[in-house]
Amino acid sequence: MHTELRCSPAPRNAPACPPTDPTGEATENAPPQRHVLAVGTPGPRRERLTRTLESTGYAVTHATPGEIGRRVEQTPPDAIVALDGNGVDQAVDVVREIRTAPQGQALPLVMVTAGHESAGVARLLRSGADDCLSEAADPVELSARIAAKLHRVPVPVDRLTQDPRTGLYSAPHFRAELDRELRRPGSPGRRAGVLAVVAVAEADALEERFGARVRREVAERLAGVAERLGSGCDRLGWDDEGRLLVLMPGVEGETARRALKDFATTVAGTRFVVADENVRLTPAVGWLPLADADGRAVEQAADAVAEALRHRDLRPVRYEPWMRATSHRRRAKAVVRPLLLALSPLLALLVGVGVPFVLYEQAYEVLGWDVASAVYWVVVAGLVLSATLILLECLFALDAPARPAGPAQAYPPASAVIAAYLPNEAATIVDTVESFLRVDYPNDLEIVLAYNTPHPLPVEDALREIARRDRRFVLLPVPGSTSKAQNVNAAVSRVRGEFVGIFDADHHPAPDAFRHAWDWLSNGYDVVQGHCVIRNGDSSWVARQVAAEFEAIYAVSHPGRSRLYGFGIFGGSNGFWRTDLLARIRMHGSMLTEDIDSTLRALTEGARIASDRTLISRELAPTRLKPLWNQRSRWAQGWLQVSLRHLRQALRNPAFTFRQKTGFTVLLGWREIQPWLSLQILPILLHSALRAGGTDRIHWATPVCLLAFGFTLSAGLVQTAFAGRLAEPELRRRRGWFWLHALISTVFYTHFKNMVARQSHLKEALGDRRWRVTPRAVAAAKAVGQQ
Repeated sequence: MHTELRCSPAPRNAPACPPTDPTGEATENAPPQRHVLAVGTPGPRRERLTRTLESTGYAVTHATPGEIGRRVEQTPPDAIVALDGNGVDQAVDVVREIRTAPQGQALPLVMVTAGHESAGVARLLRSGADDCLSEAADPVELSARIAAKLHRVPVPVDRLTQDPRTGLYSAPHFRAELDRELRRPGSPGRRAGVLAVVAVAEADALEERFGARVRREVAERLAGVAERLGSGCDRLGWDDEGRLLVLMPGVEGETARRALKDFATTVAGTRFVVADENVRLTPAVGWLPLADADGRAVEQAADAVAEALRHRDLRPVRYEPWMRATSHRRRAKAVVRPLLLALSPLLALLVGVGVPFVLYEQAYEVLGWDVASAVYWVVVAGLVLSATLILLECLFALDAPARPAGPAQAYPPASAVIAAYLPNEAATIVDTVESFLRVDYPNDLEIVLAYNTPHPLPVEDALREIARRDRRFVLLPVPGSTSKAQNVNAAVSRVRGEFVGIFDADHHPAPDAFRHAWDWLSNGYDVVQGHCVIRNGDSSWVARQVAAEFEAIYAVSHPGRSRLYGFGIFGGSNGFWRTDLLARIRMHGSMLTEDIDSTLRALTEGARIASDRTLISRELAPTRLKPLWNQRSRWAQGWLQVSLRHLRQALRNPAFTFRQKTGFTVLLGWREIQPWLSLQILPILLHSALRAGGTDRIHWATPVCLLAFGFTLSAGLVQTAFAGRLAEPELRRRRGWFWLHALISTVFYTHFKNMVARQSHLKEALGDRRWRVTPRAVAAAKAVGQQ
């Protein structure tokens, strides 16, 4: 049992007690009496503290928690002595309240505790207390500690030129360093170096929970990472908003960009202790070369930070003038681009048919070369190659790796992230959430709905009611988001699970999905892609076509490619990631297929990706041709973006095997060439008919041509047969759907997809990267297997 602070006469040499005359009055030359604010709830403990302070010569006033800021502003004390309340948590709250008040930031603060252990004392000191003392201590010691603080008043590090502990410059001194660098002799346009500003997406939420001082703590954590990764010439500072300021003199722009990207990835992949809690941070980096900098350099880098915060994809954003003002050039493009896009079908024919035809004719007329005949055999070989690859995928799908028999480790906490554009999902999102709440998982399963909406919707009230009813469900609005990638990135830094499943808002996972996913992840895999099954196939012929096609993709192609090429692919939904890997990789919102892009970046890091046709989730298919066109156009354009960004790097990466590089060549190279190559049949026939004097004089029934045609046609039929055989049991019974798919694919759908691919190439060339939302088929949301 602790003894209380005892009231006893102060020693003769106690510095805080003014000398008195024999009557007890202060002498004429005595120093003024110092004022101490005693903080605590009214009661015996505060009364004892007051008597102790008064007995040692201090004037005492009082404040209770919640009114400290007002009292300090009305009557500023010389020091504050605060009781710890009912535990260390309340004591930390008191410290934060004092330090949040402008007048309380620099005041000496001594905490009097009821005997907390070392960990509690450490929390108080880290929260902003200058000293801690047990109630069991002698009043003389309390008086001496207060006197020492008054004699050497603590100066907050943010008021120093440079923090001696972390090396961080204060904002004014950092700007002075920046100005000095900008004034160095030399041509401004050729000045080497970079200025970067780093913010944290979670800063506002952390400040709301822990107070304004947490921003300083976050900046220190970021500075620690920057010091480990940076060069000795880097200068680090922080501003009043808690952003890290980085000056990198003598560094070229591309080198700095790569260093900043490594820094952001390292920060995102690290769990930090902030305010005594483990947190994951999402850094947003804005930068600009010093050659482009002027007196507003920090503000310009901060504008780039605002753009980086929108995406949360860890990519450093270079400042561009449009981030502050609209560019006239952009307005001009806004007029020309729609016209070119409207003419894109004609442009595709011009590029794919007209230009080759002219080249064939000119080569024959001018040079005497029959180029068309050579190209014809290239086209035939290409079609045969495509058919061969399809058949190989089918055969290897039969030997796809089986899911491990059980988990190698105990089931850990898990998280599900549902990414939603709420106006498009309002009619079905409640059913989706309820389906996730029915998932059977033996440990904690957190379900996060990360959504964006331009205006409030009535369905949000229903979702909030579900969140109140079931603590597993978490609503996460993402203001300003314009993509699925931004929603996922916002969620990944706050999920608690060791692994996370990513789903679109129309998906209903099977009850055993998370357990089966952990079977893979606990046995050495980093990502596992499941099998997406269409649940509204009865709604239209388009939906039935997509249902059969999805079986060809997820039951045949994905497992077959995984076995054939030695790597799997994350398909965007019903995919499960180790959380630490996803936190480092993130999703890039500028990519229309952020899933394929994240796959390539994960594979580059050495991740193992599995494909499991037995890991089921059911989703909705488009029911009309136009939404299907828009969806497949986005997919095709997204694959092209990934090819342009990653193919060359993957082929030059020594970490990938020859087998994997072959897979990248097929998936990222050949798939982009094949739609244009197949179109060459038209200009070749036109050229041949013109040379022969009419189509009736062309010899069509050559054996090689017939064999190539039959072999190419058979590949699609074989793939459909394999899809029907390996499909989910509930769809395996729908044999008519697969027969319809085979017929439609032969006469229409294959050409439809090639047309979509060519259009998407033109859209990418014209810079049209708009995300067109696929409408949900509300009326046909009933699962096929539940009729």
